[in-house]
Parts: sequence; structure tokens; C-alpha cells
Amino acid sequence: MTPMTGSLAILGLVLAAGFGWYERTRPTSRMLALVATLAALAALGRVAFAPLPNVKPTTDIVLFAGYALGGAPGFAVGALGALASNLFFGQGPWTPWQMAGWGAVGLAGAGLAHLTRGRALGRVPLALACAAAGVLFAIVMNLYLWVTFSGDHTAAKLGAYFATSLPFDAAHVTGNVLFALAFGPAFVAALRRFRTRMEITWVPVPAAAALLAAVVLTGAAPAPEAQAAVPDASVRYLLRAQNADGGFGAAPGQRSTQLHTGWTALGFAAAGRNPADVRTGGRSIVDYLTAHASELGDIGEIERTILVLRAAGRSPRRFSGRDLVSEMVRRQRADGSFAGRVNHTAFGILALRAGGHAPSHRRVRRAASWIARQANDDGGFHFGGRGGPSGVDDTSAAVQALVAAGRRRATVTRRAVRFTLRAQNADGGFPLGSGGASNAQSTAWAVQALVAAGRDPARVRRDGSRSPLAYLRSLVGDSGAVRYSRTSQQTPVWVTGQALTALARKPFPLRPVARRARAAAPAPAPTASPQPAATPTPAATPAPRRRRRVQPPPPAAPDPAEVAAAAHRAGTLTGVAVGVLL
Repeated sequence: MTPMTGSLAILGLVLAAGFGWYERTRPTSRMLALVATLAALAALGRVAFAPLPNVKPTTDIVLFAGYALGGAPGFAVGALGALASNLFFGQGPWTPWQMAGWGAVGLAGAGLAHLTRGRALGRVPLALACAAAGVLFAIVMNLYLWVTFSGDHTAAKLGAYFATSLPFDAAHVTGNVLFALAFGPAFVAALRRFRTRMEITWVPVPAAAALLAAVVLTGAAPAPEAQAAVPDASVRYLLRAQNADGGFGAAPGQRSTQLHTGWTALGFAAAGRNPADVRTGGRSIVDYLTAHASELGDIGEIERTILVLRAAGRSPRRFSGRDLVSEMVRRQRADGSFAGRVNHTAFGILALRAGGHAPSHRRVRRAASWIARQANDDGGFHFGGRGGPSGVDDTSAAVQALVAAGRRRATVTRRAVRFTLRAQNADGGFPLGSGGASNAQSTAWAVQALVAAGRDPARVRRDGSRSPLAYLRSLVGDSGAVRYSRTSQQTPVWVTGQALTALARKPFPLRPVARRARAAAPAPAPTASPQPAATPTPAATPAPRRRRRVQPPPPAAPDPAEVAAAAHRAGTLTGVAVGVLL
């Protein structure tokens, strides 16, 4: 292998690792657009100043991107800027070196931000940093000349390349300083404004200052429990979203489905409303599920329906002529799992508990033992079993199931809780996978798991972050709908229903919810059709009844396979960026 071939292979790996790192940060659509725009600006700056040898604002733009946005975006801006500008200047073996060189400048910008602890640098310090970035890029390109053209690769020849390139490198550094003095602070301020508006980072505030702010803004410090209460606006939003058939779609006006109706029903139950009382046009959630009982076939649908019927005070063993518990039991495999998946097995345990099985029942114990064997070395779980990347949703489901199976203090449960705590982001929320962006559904799963394990989610604040409950409340819009994330409003009915279970601090399985008493009326003549199990029979001389509230206590877990259907839509970096550039 020649030195040029070897160096290009190494550079290819470096660039692939850099772009892979950027993709793993799951950039938002706004960040993708900004990175593509900055890369286009870096390329345009190089083309526009082509008549002046080695004088270009490209290095400054890349450094500022890394300084204001972070290492991964800075690397992407530098590498894509080099690639795009060479569509004008011509591609060749120098292209990977330029991509790596400017990518390194972007990383240096992020390092500068770390060294200065986020302080805004003045015009002169920024100009000096840009001069150093010019020297860094010059070193990379001189190494390119030495590796590709020197032949014997002696130190003398390397020195010769540095000497002969000195005038061009000096022009590059001088240009960098002039450009930084001209527009550096304004450019950085614009990028920081973008990041401030589009991203939220919670920082700790001294207790006295926080108390003073609360008193000034509200007249009294709010109670922690009040801040975590279920928002009435969110309940009203879901009530307005109910379809005439009694079911729910992913968003208001969309066709009802078993999936979205089930999760919304559990949200109502957690908020203290019996699903049999949530009705529109005379049809309730339970009516919808009953009308579509014959369509239940998937193990996840059966498990979820059992949980809903339990919360509604109905028997899952006598549901529209079907015994859902027995059907589910027949699907348990010899190894104790359901469908060989962690999430289905976790919800299988929760459904067994909702169907009347005790934690000591052999089916529950076998399923819990199977889940425990699927734990990864980091303590987390993957829905497909041991060896897959651990996820917050899958781990949270496993924690609730293990607690429901009587393993709250088991080592596997404690390790899973620690994995979940480590995944918390600076905004207080939780991502689908460690290192990703926070979202409402994963945060709801995590809260339920923490409550099941005996942790107070209001006190879960990693490195001074907000609590996950505060993160969820920050996503509640004016309509009451809960956003999926800062940048997405996908499936608002589904997301809001799941968020209610967390804001109510209710893990699965939920206890039966008391029916809402109806206004008294003259006693009707007896009919052949029986009253629902949980509905009180009117007395002969009716009198207004008091509305009773039953607060279901916490105990037990979420379904991550379906959350994966609403997974993050980060997009593909290269396609979007190059599309914008061209």
C-alpha cells in the first residue's frame, strides 16, 4: 500500500467517524438547516475570494460554527464546506485532507468554547483564535503535500514544504484575522442567538433567587406537588379529540385506532377518569374497544386492552365473549417470554398482574426471570434482548415489570434504574437512547419507572437540571396538547395521553378508577340488560349522589416497541446538506 493510499484510507475512516458522530447526536431539523446553510456559506466564501490566493473567510466561519454550536456541527460545517467548494475548484486527493483540516478547525472551535466556559470572546481574542485555526489548517495541508508528493518522506522535505508554503499560509492567517475583526463578534452572536432560541438548557439557580422569582411572579412559592399535577387543559384537549365512535386517533380528526385509543384511555385513567365515562356522541372508550374486540390479535394489543379494562373496572376474562387473560397466557413461551421481546414480556407481566395473577405466580416469575437475563452490561435493556443497544423506553418497561413481579429491590432492577438516571439530559427530559434528544414519551416512561422503583421524579435532577416532570410540563401548549419534543408536535393525542400517566405519577398496572356519578332521575323500569359492574344502581327514591374520587396508588411499566414507531426524525445529514449546498 502506498503512503497516499494509506493516508486516504485513514482519512476516510476519520471522516466516517466524524459524520457518524454527528448523526448520532440526532440533530433537529433546524440544526440540519443551519449546518447546511453555514457549509454553503463557507463554500461560497472560498469561491468568492478565489482571486486572492489563500485569503478566504472559510476557516473563520467553520471555527465560529464549532465555537457557537458544538463539535459535531462544527466538524460537519467544515467537512461539507470543503466538499461543496471543490465542486467549483475540482475534486482530487486533496479533498479528504481539506475536509479533515476544516473539520478539525470546527472541533477546535468547540474546544475554545469549552476552555472559555461559554464566555463571549471579544473581537481581538476571536481574531487570535482564527489566526491559530489558520495555522492548524496549514499544518494539515502541508502534511498532505509531504505524504503525497515527497517520495522518501524525510524531515528535511517536510521542512521544505513548510518553508515554500509560508507566504500562502501567512496570507491565509492574515485574512483570517481581518475577517474576524470585521464580522467575528456579530457572526458568533447571531449563531448563539439561534441556539438560545431553538434549544433550551436548564441551569441551577440558587434557592433564594428561585424563591424570590417565584414570589415576584406568582405571589407565593408553588408547591412541588402542584407543579407536577395533571394539567386540566390536557384532559380537556383529549376530551375534544374523541371521535364519534368513542375512540381516538393519533391527532384530532384522525381515524380511531386500537393503539391510540388504548394509550389515551390509560392517560385518562391515570388522571382519575374511568374510560367507561369518557364518551362523545353516546359512545365511550370502552364501547369502542368492545366494538372492535374481534380485531384484537397482536400480543401488544391484548396486553394493552387488559390494562385498560382493569382501569375501567371491567373483567378482561369476560370481554365481548373473549377471555383475554387466557389468550395471552397461551402465548407465553417455554422460556417465560412473550414473543421473545423484552417490551412484550414486560407488558405481559403487567397484564398478568392486571388479570389477577400474584407476583408469586409461576407465570409471572418465569417472565420476570427471562427479563432479568436480558439485561445488558450497562444495566439497560434492548427490546430485542441482551446485546442490542440499551434504550430508555425498553429499560423503563423492564423496571415496571420487575417491580410488579416483586423484584423492586433486586440488583437487576437497581442497575436498570441507575442506567435510566444516567440517561437524563440537561433539560430534565429523557431520550429514546442515551445521548439523543429528549422527548415526551421517553420521559414519561422514565418517570413511571422511577415512581415504580420508589424514586421521587421531582428530585431527579442530573447535574442541576430541571426534573423530568418540569420538562413534561414545559411541553404543554396553550391547547393542552403535549409536544413530542421541542421541535416536533407529532401524534399529539398519543403523546398527551402518555404524558398524563407520568404527570399523575402512576406506573402500570393502574388500579380501577371509580365511576363518575350521574345526575339522579326517576328510577326507570327494570330492564333485562345488566348494569356495568362499577356503576351504582339507582335507588327507588333517587337523591343526588356525591362524586367520589379514588386516588390509585403507584405500582408498576411502558411499551417501547410502539414508541419506536414515533421515534426521532432526525433526517439524513449528507442528503439534506448537499441538497441545500447545490
